[in-house]
Amino acid sequence: MVRIVGACVLGVVAWLSAAPLAQQAPAAGEREFLSRVRRLTIEGRRAGEGYWSPDGTRLVFQSEREPGNPFYQIYTLDLTTGDSARVSPGIGKTTCAFFRPRTDQILFASTHHDPKSKTLQQEELDFRASGKERRYSWDYDPEFELYTVSQKTGALMQLTNARGYDAEGSYSPDGNWIAFTSMRDAYNRTLSAAEQKQLEIDPSFFGEIYLMRADGSDVRRLTRVNGYDGGPFFSPDGTRIIWRRFDESGLIANIFTMKVDGTDVRQLTDFGAMSWAPYIHPSGEYVLFASNKLGFENFEVFMVDIDGKREPVRVTYSDGFDGLPAPSPDGKQLVWTSSRAGGTNGQLFLAEWNHQAARAALAAAPPRKPSH
Repeated sequence: MVRIVGACVLGVVAWLSAAPLAQQAPAAGEREFLSRVRRLTIEGRRAGEGYWSPDGTRLVFQSEREPGNPFYQIYTLDLTTGDSARVSPGIGKTTCAFFRPRTDQILFASTHHDPKSKTLQQEELDFRASGKERRYSWDYDPEFELYTVSQKTGALMQLTNARGYDAEGSYSPDGNWIAFTSMRDAYNRTLSAAEQKQLEIDPSFFGEIYLMRADGSDVRRLTRVNGYDGGPFFSPDGTRIIWRRFDESGLIANIFTMKVDGTDVRQLTDFGAMSWAPYIHPSGEYVLFASNKLGFENFEVFMVDIDGKREPVRVTYSDGFDGLPAPSPDGKQLVWTSSRAGGTNGQLFLAEWNHQAARAALAAAPPRKPSH
């Protein structure tokens, strides 16, 4: 099954909010919620999945921009000075970075330890140079492990060491816990013939949500349902985890929440589409997420009330890809990944967010209707 979502899917080189040409007028439907839309990233083939530092002054994101490496690496962007810096090793593949609160650490997934990294980089470069094309799909490389890097010293610490994709990690608000996605259950036991075939077709089928302490200890599995469970984030108060769950076909996904011990599972959407990348607004009142409800390859940002009692409300109106929304810690801005600048590859965009308009629109939304 081919997926077009990233894990969680520069080059800016300066903070562009003051540059008139960097601003874009929001589409008519977006003006209710978004204003002062600015493109943040320019350099590189693609960039995206930006998340805020706890103080709201920086972003951490992934981008394909390193010479000789066609895969994502992790960068920070200082929104005050415009300074951008790579914080990952520069070798192999990386994804899904997140700031650890109250520390100088950044969490991310990487394959840089894989001795085949440089060979795989060259093979990908050769493929792209050949002029051939293939549909973009995320690579669930079983070499992905979770690391932290110190922003002060550059020291790396490996947190996971299990065969199978370990990625899509995020911290609890107090910085003491990490929720992450792992496909280790496909590698730590003997698979049936049917399971082995499934692994060859779509390894993400085995993705489950796990919880561990910030030092990598006390690993706990939280989900046990067939289909890809991934992209977990904590609620602002740290009591719940929100994530997206794909059905066994890999075509339909919905947004779920649960307590941090894996109990009290609640489904927030029943959209009959691929709904993923959920992130709770700091107010705790609603969730922003991406969905292709309006067309298989047309992802838009939507929002839904925190209890999932009403129909989701559309936020973005741009053909192509709009997704991976992340509100700022004060709830007044929104960063997301979009292809609205042209082409099929995404870049980071930033806008002012109208929280009061969002609350009003959600209050006026009709009750949720089952998709079937």
